[in-house]
Amino acid sequence: MSYAVILVDSTSHAVRIEKLLAPTDIVCKLIPVPRHLSSDCGVCIRIDQDDMERIRQLLDQSNAPFRSIEVI
Repeated sequence: MSYAVILVDSTSHAVRIEKLLAPTDIVCKLIPVPRHLSSDCGVCIRIDQDDMERIRQLLDQSNAPFRSIEVI
């Protein structure tokens, strides 16, 4: 399985996104930011790479704050 991460500026943004995805069938998990992806925040949200586009649409529709979505 291939993963991607949603990078955010704060832990509260990560928790907000996690709550946004909770009622969907999208599996996500808060994890430490991989070192090679450096971020101001120490956590990110790991997602299945196959869900990237659907998640991007959900984030855009809800105006959820995120920095980027990166394949890991």
